[in-house]
Amino acid sequence: MSTLDRRSFLRLTGASLAAGALPGALSAHSPSFAAAAAEDAIAISSGNGLQAVAIARRLVVEQNMRPVSAAVQGVAVVEADPNDLSVGYGGLPNELGVVQLDSGCMDGPTHNAGSVASIEDIKHPAQVAELVMDRTDHVNLVGPGARQFALDHGFPVENLLTDHARKIWLKWRAKRSDDDRLWPLGDTEPADPALADEPRPWGTIHCSVLAPNRDLGCCTTTSGLAFKIPGRIGDSPLIGCGLYCDNEVGSAGATGRGEAAILSGGSWLVVERMRAGDTPTEACLAALQRVAVQAKRSARWQPALWDGKRPNFGLTFYAVRKDGLYGAATMRGGGSFAVADAKGARKEKCAVAFPD
Repeated sequence: MSTLDRRSFLRLTGASLAAGALPGALSAHSPSFAAAAAEDAIAISSGNGLQAVAIARRLVVEQNMRPVSAAVQGVAVVEADPNDLSVGYGGLPNELGVVQLDSGCMDGPTHNAGSVASIEDIKHPAQVAELVMDRTDHVNLVGPGARQFALDHGFPVENLLTDHARKIWLKWRAKRSDDDRLWPLGDTEPADPALADEPRPWGTIHCSVLAPNRDLGCCTTTSGLAFKIPGRIGDSPLIGCGLYCDNEVGSAGATGRGEAAILSGGSWLVVERMRAGDTPTEACLAALQRVAVQAKRSARWQPALWDGKRPNFGLTFYAVRKDGLYGAATMRGGGSFAVADAKGARKEKCAVAFPD
Protein backbone atom coordinates (compact mmCIF):
# COMPACT_ATOMS: atom_id res chain seq x y z
CA MET A 1 0.00 0.00 0.00
CA SER A 2 2.75 2.47 0.88
CA THR A 3 5.36 3.60 -1.63
CA LEU A 4 7.56 5.07 1.11
CA ASP A 5 8.24 3.53 4.49
CA ARG A 6 7.70 5.60 7.61
CA ARG A 7 11.37 5.97 8.49
CA SER A 8 12.24 7.26 5.04
CA PHE A 9 9.29 9.64 5.11
CA LEU A 10 10.32 11.12 8.43
CA ARG A 11 13.90 11.49 7.24
CA LEU A 12 12.77 13.37 4.14
CA THR A 13 10.20 15.61 5.82
CA GLY A 14 11.36 15.93 9.41
CA ALA A 15 13.33 19.11 8.88
CA SER A 16 10.46 21.00 7.31
CA LEU A 17 8.02 19.89 9.98
CA ALA A 18 10.43 20.70 12.78
CA ALA A 19 10.86 24.23 11.47
CA GLY A 20 7.28 25.02 12.41
CA ALA A 21 6.54 22.28 14.93
CA LEU A 22 4.45 23.09 17.96
CA PRO A 23 4.96 21.30 21.29
CA GLY A 24 2.50 18.52 22.00
CA ALA A 25 0.88 18.39 18.57
CA LEU A 26 1.97 14.82 17.87
CA SER A 27 2.62 13.55 21.37
CA ALA A 28 -0.87 14.08 22.76
CA HIS A 29 -2.69 11.48 20.74
CA SER A 30 -4.44 8.43 22.09
CA PRO A 31 -3.31 4.85 21.25
CA SER A 32 -4.02 3.70 17.72
CA PHE A 33 -7.18 1.72 17.17
CA ALA A 34 -6.97 -1.93 16.20
CA ALA A 35 -7.31 -2.84 12.54
CA ALA A 36 -10.49 -4.58 11.46
CA ALA A 37 -10.68 -8.07 10.06
CA ALA A 38 -10.17 -8.18 6.31
CA GLU A 39 -13.80 -9.06 5.63
CA ASP A 40 -15.28 -6.37 7.84
CA ALA A 41 -16.85 -3.11 6.72
CA ILE A 42 -16.33 0.15 8.58
CA ALA A 43 -18.07 3.51 8.52
CA ILE A 44 -16.79 6.50 10.48
CA SER A 45 -18.22 9.97 10.86
CA SER A 46 -18.33 13.07 12.99
CA GLY A 47 -20.03 12.77 16.34
CA ASN A 48 -23.46 13.69 14.95
CA GLY A 49 -23.42 10.66 12.65
CA LEU A 50 -24.22 7.70 14.89
CA GLN A 51 -27.26 6.78 12.82
CA ALA A 52 -25.43 7.64 9.62
CA VAL A 53 -22.61 5.16 10.16
CA ALA A 54 -25.02 2.39 11.10
CA ILE A 55 -26.99 2.95 7.90
CA ALA A 56 -23.90 3.27 5.71
CA ARG A 57 -22.30 0.08 7.00
CA ARG A 58 -25.53 -1.88 6.64
CA LEU A 59 -25.87 -0.77 3.03
CA VAL A 60 -22.39 -1.95 2.00
CA VAL A 61 -22.74 -5.23 3.88
CA GLU A 62 -26.34 -6.22 3.17
CA GLN A 63 -26.95 -4.56 -0.21
CA ASN A 64 -23.42 -4.51 -1.60
CA MET A 65 -23.83 -0.78 -2.23
CA ARG A 66 -20.72 1.09 -3.30
CA PRO A 67 -19.14 2.92 -0.37
CA VAL A 68 -19.65 6.46 -1.70
CA SER A 69 -23.37 5.84 -2.20
CA ALA A 70 -23.63 4.28 1.25
CA ALA A 71 -22.00 7.38 2.75
CA VAL A 72 -24.43 9.64 0.87
CA GLN A 73 -27.40 7.63 2.08
CA GLY A 74 -26.05 7.59 5.61
CA VAL A 75 -25.70 11.36 5.91
CA ALA A 76 -29.19 11.81 4.47
CA VAL A 77 -30.66 11.11 7.89
CA VAL A 78 -28.76 14.10 9.29
CA GLU A 79 -29.58 16.30 6.29
CA ALA A 80 -33.26 15.67 7.03
CA ASP A 81 -33.00 16.25 10.79
CA PRO A 82 -34.48 19.66 11.75
CA ASN A 83 -32.71 19.49 15.12
CA ASP A 84 -29.21 19.51 13.63
CA LEU A 85 -28.46 23.20 13.15
CA SER A 86 -25.38 22.58 11.03
CA VAL A 87 -26.60 20.33 8.22
CA GLY A 88 -29.42 20.43 5.68
CA TYR A 89 -33.00 21.05 6.77
CA GLY A 90 -32.94 23.13 9.94
CA GLY A 91 -29.42 24.40 9.30
CA LEU A 92 -28.69 27.96 10.38
CA PRO A 93 -28.96 30.45 7.50
CA ASN A 94 -26.63 33.04 6.03
CA GLU A 95 -26.74 36.70 7.09
CA LEU A 96 -29.83 37.31 4.92
CA GLY A 97 -31.75 34.44 6.51
CA VAL A 98 -31.32 32.05 3.57
CA VAL A 99 -30.14 28.47 4.09
CA GLN A 100 -27.31 27.70 1.66
CA LEU A 101 -25.87 24.20 1.65
CA ASP A 102 -22.53 22.70 0.58
CA SER A 103 -21.80 19.04 -0.06
CA GLY A 104 -19.27 16.81 -1.76
CA CYS A 105 -18.64 13.11 -2.30
CA MET A 106 -15.78 11.02 -3.68
CA ASP A 107 -15.59 7.48 -5.05
CA GLY A 108 -12.44 5.50 -4.34
CA PRO A 109 -12.48 2.96 -7.20
CA THR A 110 -12.95 5.57 -9.95
CA HIS A 111 -11.20 8.46 -8.16
CA ASN A 112 -14.12 10.61 -9.28
CA ALA A 113 -15.92 13.25 -7.25
CA GLY A 114 -18.85 15.64 -7.34
CA SER A 115 -19.99 18.58 -5.26
CA VAL A 116 -22.47 21.41 -4.95
CA ALA A 117 -22.04 24.70 -3.11
CA SER A 118 -24.36 27.52 -2.03
CA ILE A 119 -27.33 25.46 -3.18
CA GLU A 120 -30.74 26.59 -1.91
CA ASP A 121 -34.12 24.87 -1.41
CA ILE A 122 -32.78 21.31 -1.78
CA LYS A 123 -32.87 19.13 1.33
CA HIS A 124 -30.33 16.50 0.25
CA PRO A 125 -27.37 18.23 -1.40
CA ALA A 126 -25.17 15.15 -0.98
CA GLN A 127 -27.44 13.26 -3.36
CA VAL A 128 -27.13 16.09 -5.87
CA ALA A 129 -23.35 15.97 -5.51
CA GLU A 130 -23.43 12.25 -6.27
CA LEU A 131 -25.36 12.96 -9.47
CA VAL A 132 -22.81 15.61 -10.45
CA MET A 133 -20.14 12.94 -10.03
CA ASP A 134 -22.01 10.25 -11.95
CA ARG A 135 -23.80 12.17 -14.71
CA THR A 136 -21.47 15.02 -15.64
CA ASP A 137 -17.84 15.62 -16.46
CA HIS A 138 -17.75 18.35 -13.80
CA VAL A 139 -16.72 18.23 -10.17
CA ASN A 140 -18.31 21.42 -8.78
CA LEU A 141 -21.64 23.10 -9.40
CA VAL A 142 -22.47 26.30 -7.51
CA GLY A 143 -25.49 28.42 -6.62
CA PRO A 144 -28.35 28.73 -9.12
CA GLY A 145 -26.67 26.29 -11.48
CA ALA A 146 -26.50 23.63 -8.79
CA ARG A 147 -30.13 24.28 -7.85
CA GLN A 148 -31.29 24.01 -11.46
CA PHE A 149 -29.34 20.78 -11.90
CA ALA A 150 -31.13 19.36 -8.87
CA LEU A 151 -34.53 20.44 -10.18
CA ASP A 152 -33.78 18.92 -13.58
CA HIS A 153 -33.16 15.62 -11.82
CA GLY A 154 -36.43 15.66 -9.91
CA PHE A 155 -35.48 17.08 -6.54
CA PRO A 156 -38.38 19.05 -5.03
CA VAL A 157 -38.10 22.64 -3.88
CA GLU A 158 -38.39 22.73 -0.09
CA ASN A 159 -38.22 25.48 2.53
CA LEU A 160 -35.19 24.57 4.65
CA LEU A 161 -35.50 27.37 7.23
CA THR A 162 -37.26 25.99 10.30
CA ASP A 163 -38.97 28.22 12.85
CA HIS A 164 -36.26 27.36 15.38
CA ALA A 165 -33.42 28.33 13.04
CA ARG A 166 -35.26 31.50 12.01
CA LYS A 167 -35.61 32.60 15.66
CA ILE A 168 -31.89 32.08 16.23
CA TRP A 169 -31.12 34.13 13.12
CA LEU A 170 -33.44 36.94 14.28
CA LYS A 171 -31.70 37.06 17.67
CA TRP A 172 -28.35 37.29 15.93
CA ARG A 173 -29.56 39.98 13.52
CA ALA A 174 -30.91 42.11 16.36
CA LYS A 175 -27.44 42.31 17.95
CA ARG A 176 -25.21 42.53 14.90
CA SER A 177 -22.83 45.49 14.67
CA ASP A 178 -21.24 47.51 11.88
CA ASP A 179 -18.14 45.33 11.95
CA ASP A 180 -20.09 42.08 12.22
CA ARG A 181 -18.37 40.55 9.24
CA LEU A 182 -15.27 40.40 11.39
CA TRP A 183 -17.01 37.49 13.04
CA PRO A 184 -15.88 35.99 16.33
CA LEU A 185 -14.51 32.51 15.88
CA GLY A 186 -16.83 29.66 16.61
CA ASP A 187 -16.34 26.08 17.69
CA THR A 188 -18.01 22.88 16.62
CA GLU A 189 -20.28 22.65 19.67
CA PRO A 190 -21.24 26.05 21.11
CA ALA A 191 -22.96 25.98 24.48
CA ASP A 192 -26.07 27.74 23.22
CA PRO A 193 -26.22 28.84 19.59
CA ALA A 194 -29.51 30.66 20.28
CA LEU A 195 -27.57 33.41 22.09
CA ALA A 196 -26.26 36.05 19.73
CA ASP A 197 -23.23 36.77 21.91
CA GLU A 198 -22.02 33.17 21.81
CA PRO A 199 -19.23 32.26 19.34
CA ARG A 200 -20.70 31.76 15.90
CA PRO A 201 -21.51 28.07 15.46
CA TRP A 202 -20.60 25.89 12.56
CA GLY A 203 -20.79 22.19 12.03
CA THR A 204 -20.90 19.50 9.42
CA ILE A 205 -21.15 15.76 8.98
CA HIS A 206 -18.43 13.76 7.29
CA CYS A 207 -18.76 10.02 6.58
CA SER A 208 -16.10 7.67 5.20
CA VAL A 209 -16.92 4.06 4.34
CA LEU A 210 -14.71 1.01 3.83
CA ALA A 211 -16.50 -1.91 2.13
CA PRO A 212 -15.78 -5.60 2.73
CA ASN A 213 -13.90 -5.72 -0.60
CA ARG A 214 -11.68 -2.83 0.65
CA ASP A 215 -13.17 -0.21 -1.67
CA LEU A 216 -13.58 3.27 -0.17
CA GLY A 217 -15.89 6.24 -0.51
CA CYS A 218 -16.76 9.37 1.42
CA CYS A 219 -19.13 12.32 1.72
CA THR A 220 -19.23 15.63 3.59
CA THR A 221 -22.31 17.83 3.85
CA THR A 222 -23.12 21.03 5.75
CA SER A 223 -25.09 24.25 6.03
CA GLY A 224 -21.77 25.93 6.79
CA LEU A 225 -20.86 28.77 9.09
CA ALA A 226 -23.97 30.32 10.61
CA PHE A 227 -24.88 33.80 9.33
CA LYS A 228 -22.12 33.68 6.71
CA ILE A 229 -21.79 36.17 3.87
CA PRO A 230 -24.08 34.90 1.09
CA GLY A 231 -22.13 32.78 -1.34
CA ARG A 232 -19.42 31.78 1.15
CA ILE A 233 -18.16 28.28 0.34
CA GLY A 234 -16.57 26.21 3.06
CA ASP A 235 -14.36 23.16 2.83
CA SER A 236 -17.13 20.56 2.59
CA PRO A 237 -17.60 20.67 -1.20
CA LEU A 238 -13.90 21.15 -1.96
CA ILE A 239 -12.10 17.93 -2.81
CA GLY A 240 -8.89 17.61 -0.80
CA CYS A 241 -10.13 20.02 1.85
CA GLY A 242 -13.35 18.78 3.49
CA LEU A 243 -12.97 15.27 2.07
CA TYR A 244 -10.56 13.13 0.09
CA CYS A 245 -10.39 9.48 -0.86
CA ASP A 246 -7.72 7.34 -2.53
CA ASN A 247 -8.68 3.72 -3.03
CA GLU A 248 -5.07 2.59 -2.65
CA VAL A 249 -4.67 4.25 0.74
CA GLY A 250 -7.71 5.48 2.66
CA SER A 251 -10.36 8.13 3.14
CA ALA A 252 -10.53 11.28 5.27
CA GLY A 253 -12.72 14.27 6.01
CA ALA A 254 -13.02 17.34 8.19
CA THR A 255 -15.43 19.31 10.32
CA GLY A 256 -14.93 22.65 12.07
CA ARG A 257 -13.32 25.81 10.71
CA GLY A 258 -13.62 25.33 6.97
CA GLU A 259 -11.14 28.04 6.05
CA ALA A 260 -8.41 26.19 7.97
CA ALA A 261 -9.17 22.92 6.20
CA ILE A 262 -9.10 24.74 2.85
CA LEU A 263 -5.82 26.56 3.42
CA SER A 264 -4.09 23.37 4.58
CA GLY A 265 -5.59 20.97 2.04
CA GLY A 266 -6.26 19.05 5.22
CA SER A 267 -8.10 15.94 4.08
CA TRP A 268 -5.67 15.35 1.23
CA LEU A 269 -2.81 15.75 3.69
CA VAL A 270 -4.30 13.15 6.03
CA VAL A 271 -4.50 10.61 3.21
CA GLU A 272 -0.96 11.36 2.07
CA ARG A 273 0.35 10.91 5.61
CA MET A 274 -1.35 7.52 5.71
CA ARG A 275 0.24 6.69 2.36
CA ALA A 276 3.62 7.42 3.94
CA GLY A 277 2.95 5.04 6.83
CA ASP A 278 1.08 6.99 9.50
CA THR A 279 -1.83 5.44 11.31
CA PRO A 280 -5.09 7.35 10.79
CA THR A 281 -4.76 8.96 14.22
CA GLU A 282 -1.16 10.02 13.56
CA ALA A 283 -2.16 11.37 10.15
CA CYS A 284 -5.00 13.45 11.61
CA LEU A 285 -2.71 14.86 14.30
CA ALA A 286 -0.05 15.71 11.73
CA ALA A 287 -2.60 17.62 9.67
CA LEU A 288 -3.70 19.54 12.76
CA GLN A 289 -0.07 20.40 13.47
CA ARG A 290 0.24 21.81 9.95
CA VAL A 291 -2.92 23.86 10.48
CA ALA A 292 -1.57 25.15 13.79
CA VAL A 293 1.66 26.34 12.19
CA GLN A 294 -0.34 28.14 9.52
CA ALA A 295 -2.68 29.69 12.08
CA LYS A 296 0.26 31.06 14.06
CA ARG A 297 1.62 32.69 10.91
CA SER A 298 -1.79 34.11 10.07
CA ALA A 299 -2.17 35.62 13.53
CA ARG A 300 -0.09 38.61 12.44
CA TRP A 301 -3.01 39.84 10.35
CA GLN A 302 -5.84 37.85 11.94
CA PRO A 303 -5.00 37.68 15.68
CA ALA A 304 -8.29 36.03 16.62
CA LEU A 305 -6.94 32.80 15.11
CA TRP A 306 -4.32 32.37 17.83
CA ASP A 307 -4.72 32.43 21.61
CA GLY A 308 -1.01 32.71 22.37
CA LYS A 309 -0.33 28.98 22.63
CA ARG A 310 -2.58 27.24 20.10
CA PRO A 311 -5.20 27.84 17.42
CA ASN A 312 -8.29 29.59 18.71
CA PHE A 313 -10.76 27.51 16.72
CA GLY A 314 -12.10 24.00 16.42
CA LEU A 315 -11.15 21.56 13.66
CA THR A 316 -11.43 17.78 13.54
CA PHE A 317 -10.14 15.27 11.01
CA TYR A 318 -11.48 11.72 10.55
CA ALA A 319 -9.75 8.92 8.67
CA VAL A 320 -9.99 5.24 7.78
CA ARG A 321 -7.19 3.31 6.14
CA LYS A 322 -7.57 0.57 3.56
CA ASP A 323 -6.48 -2.08 6.07
CA GLY A 324 -9.36 -1.12 8.39
CA LEU A 325 -7.46 1.02 10.87
CA TYR A 326 -9.39 4.18 11.74
CA GLY A 327 -9.13 7.22 13.95
CA ALA A 328 -9.89 10.90 14.47
CA ALA A 329 -8.21 13.89 16.05
CA THR A 330 -9.46 17.28 17.13
CA MET A 331 -7.57 20.52 17.62
CA ARG A 332 -8.43 21.18 21.26
CA GLY A 333 -10.77 20.26 24.08
CA GLY A 334 -12.36 16.88 23.56
CA GLY A 335 -15.01 15.36 21.43
CA SER A 336 -16.01 12.06 19.93
CA PHE A 337 -16.62 10.52 16.54
CA ALA A 338 -18.97 7.78 15.40
CA VAL A 339 -17.89 4.40 14.06
CA ALA A 340 -19.77 1.31 12.94
CA ASP A 341 -18.16 -2.09 12.38
CA ALA A 342 -18.95 -5.70 13.23
CA LYS A 343 -19.25 -4.67 16.89
CA GLY A 344 -22.05 -2.21 16.09
CA ALA A 345 -22.38 1.57 16.00
CA ARG A 346 -20.84 3.57 18.82
CA LYS A 347 -18.91 6.70 19.69
CA GLU A 348 -15.21 6.81 20.46
CA LYS A 349 -13.04 9.63 21.73
CA CYS A 350 -11.01 11.77 19.38
CA ALA A 351 -7.32 12.23 19.95
CA VAL A 352 -6.49 15.82 20.94
CA ALA A 353 -3.67 17.84 19.42
CA PHE A 354 -3.65 20.56 22.11
CA PRO A 355 -5.20 19.29 25.35
CA ASP A 356 -6.56 21.81 27.83
